[in-house]
This record gives sequence, C-alpha cells and structure tokens, in this order.
Amino acid sequence: MLLLSPLLAAFAGSAVIVGLRLIVLPLLNPGRWYWRALLLGGATVLSWRYVAWRFTETLAPLGWTSDAIVSWGFATLEALTVLSSSIAFFILFRVRERTTEANQHAGWWLPGETPRVDIFITTFNEPPEVLERTIVGAKAVQFPRYRVFVLDDGRRDWLRRACEQHGVGYIVRSDNAHAKAGNINHALAERARDPDRPDFIAVLDADFVPHVDFIERALALFHDPSVGLVQTPQHYFNADPIQHNLGISSAYPDEQRHFFDNVEPARDAWGIAICCGTSSVVRFRAVEQIGWLPTESVTEDFLLTLKLAESGWRTVYLNEPLTEGLAPEGLKEYIAQRSRWCLGLTQIVRGSYNPIGSHRLSLIYRIGILDSLLYWISTFPFRIASLICPLLYWWFGITVVNASLADIVSYYLPYYLAVLVTLNWLSKGLFIPILNDTAQLIAAWPVCRALTLGLLTKGPHKFSVTAKGGNRTKVVVQWSLMRPFLILLGLTVGGLVVPLNSDFIFNTSSTAADGLAVVMFWTVYNILVLLVATAVCIERPRYNRPQRQVPEPTALTVGGEKQRGWLINLGPEGGRVSGPVGLSLGTTGLLTIPGIGDVEAFVLAPTRDGYRLRFSSTTTQRAQIIEKLHTARAIPGSDRADIVRMIRELARALTH
Repeated sequence: MLLLSPLLAAFAGSAVIVGLRLIVLPLLNPGRWYWRALLLGGATVLSWRYVAWRFTETLAPLGWTSDAIVSWGFATLEALTVLSSSIAFFILFRVRERTTEANQHAGWWLPGETPRVDIFITTFNEPPEVLERTIVGAKAVQFPRYRVFVLDDGRRDWLRRACEQHGVGYIVRSDNAHAKAGNINHALAERARDPDRPDFIAVLDADFVPHVDFIERALALFHDPSVGLVQTPQHYFNADPIQHNLGISSAYPDEQRHFFDNVEPARDAWGIAICCGTSSVVRFRAVEQIGWLPTESVTEDFLLTLKLAESGWRTVYLNEPLTEGLAPEGLKEYIAQRSRWCLGLTQIVRGSYNPIGSHRLSLIYRIGILDSLLYWISTFPFRIASLICPLLYWWFGITVVNASLADIVSYYLPYYLAVLVTLNWLSKGLFIPILNDTAQLIAAWPVCRALTLGLLTKGPHKFSVTAKGGNRTKVVVQWSLMRPFLILLGLTVGGLVVPLNSDFIFNTSSTAADGLAVVMFWTVYNILVLLVATAVCIERPRYNRPQRQVPEPTALTVGGEKQRGWLINLGPEGGRVSGPVGLSLGTTGLLTIPGIGDVEAFVLAPTRDGYRLRFSSTTTQRAQIIEKLHTARAIPGSDRADIVRMIRELARALTH
C-alpha cells in the first residue's frame, strides 16, 4: 500500500481542483446557471471550510496579548472578505443577456410615433479634443429623432462657440451645486418646459463617444413599460494606468471588465442591475416622477437606481459595446475615481438605503447593497493587512497564523484555487494573482480614508472630478504614492533577511518550525506585489492617443507618384504607414484613408518600415476620422487575459 507523507497527502484537494480546471471546465458552458451554481457553490463551501479551520485551530488563545489581538483581528477580516465573496458568488449564480430581446423588440413603437431622445453630454473641465470626439460621435448616431445638448458646468465661451459650429444645443447654469447630478437636473428641468420635451434621456460623460446604434439598441429594451433605465457597458479605447505603466494593455483587460462583463449581467438576472452614469438611457417620465436625479450622494447613479426601484421602475442591462470612452490616464485620477465610488456608496448606506433600512426595496436589492458595501469594507483593508501581518512576525515575533505547512496546503490552497479557477472560468481569465492584488493595493490607502470618512462623518464631503485628456508625454514618478510602497518593501525585505541571520530585534526562525515556510512564501509574494505596485507609480509617456491599430491597405501619393502600403495607426492628428520609401521630412502628399478618401499629409518622421505622418485635414475629414475611430460597433481594447503575452510585455516594459 502506497503511503504518502502528510504534506504530500495535503495536496490531494488542490490536485483535484487543478484536474477539473484542465479536463472538465473547458467542456462546461459558463452561461448555464446550474454549472455556475455548482462551481461557485463549491468555492463557497471551501471558503467557509477554510474560515472554520482558521477560527478553530490557528488563532492564539483569547486575551489582551499581541498575538491574540492581531491573529483574531486578521482572521475576522478574512472572514469578512469570505462573507463578501460568498454574497458576490450568490449573485453570480445567474446571468442574463438581453441581446436577443433587443433584437426582437427593435423599433417597438408605432409608425409615426418614434420616441424623442435627448443626448446629454455632461462636462466640467475637459479639454477641446475630448469634447470634440464626443460631440462628433453623438451627431453621428443613427436615429431619426434626437437632439444633442452639451451641459457645460465650466461655463466656457469656447465650448459655446464649438456647440454652435457643430449645431448642437448648449446648456449652462449659474452655479455648480450638486456637481454632475445638479448639472443634469438643471438641464432636465429646462427640457421639461419645452413643448417638444423628450421621451428619453441618454447620458454621456464628456469623454464617452456613442456608437452609431447606441440609441436604437438601448431603446429596444424600453418596450417593457416598467423599464425606467437601460444601462450599457463602459468600454475604453485607452489603457488605464496599471495597463499602460506595466505595458500590458494588449494582453490584460482594464480593471472594469469584470464588473461590466460579468457582475452587471448577473445583477440584471436578479433584477438589481445598477445605473453607472454614462452610457445609460433613462425614461423621462420615470426620472421626473422621482424628482430628477438624487443629490444625496456623490455616486448619484447608484442612488438613482434605488430611487427608481422604490417607485416601481426597473433598471436593466444591455451587455453590448455601444459606447467607448477614456479610462483615467493618470494614477492620481484613477485612485480619486475609486475613492469617490467608495465615498458615494457609504453616503448611500449612511442615508436611508442601508441593507436593513426602512425603505421599500426588496430583499434582493438589500442583498445587492450589502454586497457593494462589503466589497469596500473588506477588500481594501484586507489588502493592507496582508502586507503588514508578515512584518509583525518578522520584526516583533507576533504569530498571525499558527499552522503547519501541511495544514495550510490542506485548507488554504484548495480554497484559493477553487475561487481563482472558478472566477477565471466565468470571466475569460481576468483574475491574475499579483496583478489583481496590485490594482487593489494602488488605491487601498485612499479608499480606506474615504471609507472611514463616509461611514463616520455625515458630510457634505468634497471630492475630485476625474480629469481626462491633457499632456502626458513625459515620464512622471508619483513619489507621494510610491513612498508607502517603498517603505513597506524595505521593511519586508529587511524582515525576511535580518531576523533570519541575526538576533536583531527578534529572532523568529528558531521557533517558527515548518510554519516558517508559510510566512516566507507570504513575504515573497508581498515583495512581488510591492515591486509591481512601485513600477505602476512610474507613469510612462503617452503619445498619439487615441489611435486605431487595425492595419488597412492604403496609398500615399507624392508628386503624382502613388506608393501602396499599409495604414498601421490612425488618429485624428496623423498616422503611421508602412511600405512607402524614399521620402524626406516635410514631404507633402495625399494619403488614401479607407472610407474617407484622400487626406493631405506630410512626413513627420521615418520609422523602421515607413513613416509617421501629420494630417492637414479639412473639418469634415477630421470628423470622419473621429467617426471611423470611435463610432463603429466594436470592442476597443482587450476583453480577455493572455498570460504568456502579458508576461512577455511586462518583462519588456520593466527592462526598457
């Protein structure tokens, strides 16, 4: 009879999970609720098995000792994260896609009764090139009865003139009360007084460009008279700071993909999809009935969903790429955006819409609110605690997890693998260890501050608008953000090296037994996370954005001679071609752009296989280029992770 060592036997559960991942999961359809329920349910059971083991076998005896306080505190935080993930898994049991429904009910209105739609473009301080894209895209929407209005909270004369030139409406108010919600409410009240008042309002942030079929597709779901709001996903045509600074944008999707591709369809299946602001369409009568947009929270979109639901209006989700916009390009803006989301949710919970409040929302809505609250309460504090706990062991001898290596392998590893495998099966591989932890860590300190502020103080609270656009052509080191990571990195490396080789402060190695291997692995993992987080804080330059990078055949005509080649990159200002040869700097010619025609261009610089060009386009041609870049129905960026390519791109970025 074959006898395995306790450590080797402990790997049995993990081996089963890996086997299921390699052999069984590729055969299962993630769209089937029963497979989702089976896998998510199994991951939930293993999660609570781990928590039960932690509280019964790994903690210091209760008391006021440092070991007890830290070990029980960290275990409680772990249990909170498991509770959060369990509720999230419950919501993910189901999923609903409404594309077929939208196809069946396209043009549901009677002949001659086409709904009137207003497109609101909200803006505060965005630069001209950002607003130009959105206005041009909004004008290109293919729908017979709509108007475009720019809601300018910056009260800028140049924007008023630009709106006149483009033939779109311009609405301004005298103050900035209640920020974006107040801006929209002012426009809603003004449009309500118009005899030709709209039936529906489409809301776009200043940087979000609608695709040509945005209105037509979203309106299809309003065939149901109980639908008050249709939300569509937010896609981004640029890389967020983590993708860009690590050089992995073509192999690693943006951080919001899991929410829009997986969480929102699941919430929609339960009837608790939420409004996310931009890229949504709301029924005018519904928002008028509740007294316009709520202003009690800086995340008025989430609160709008709850108020609509209380009044009997449903929010539904159409998971189709119908708009595309700018992700925050700077790290500070990226962090400020997430801190604002956290603050807004806590403001909602502190108000009348907490999970056990006296509102009229259903049980499933209360569960949805609790899910959102637990995400902010558990995820980011846990990420910070995970970095600090090994330091307490190395420097002060405080034992956080008193367990053998075999027990860790037996209880923790199956739980971790089950969660990781299941989520990646559902999400096309979006959950990458180290990278996901880095994304959480980058915003952890500010989010925890916002969480504390929102839960403990009544407000009003100040917040920052997410800046978009601007000049980002230089390397910027965010020292203020990097400093805590460098300090933690130094302490972690020092904790790993010094106590093992001397009696400095506290020599833990002699008493750690085989649990030392657990702490060492934990420490090495933290070092990797901190190294990546530090690298993210070095903001790399961004050039020639945005650009279309789908090669197309082209021709460059200079002095009557036509040279054929490929249009590699295309942007509003210029592009890059391969193929033509023998041209000098400043040479002027005509570039044939598919779908647009001949555009005057001059040679800006040579490249390895061609030239970079600068356009001298007409106003009409420039608008056509913008439409070509942004209004076609396509998914910008990457929608799934490619591990091999990501590692290759990350290595290239870190060594150049």
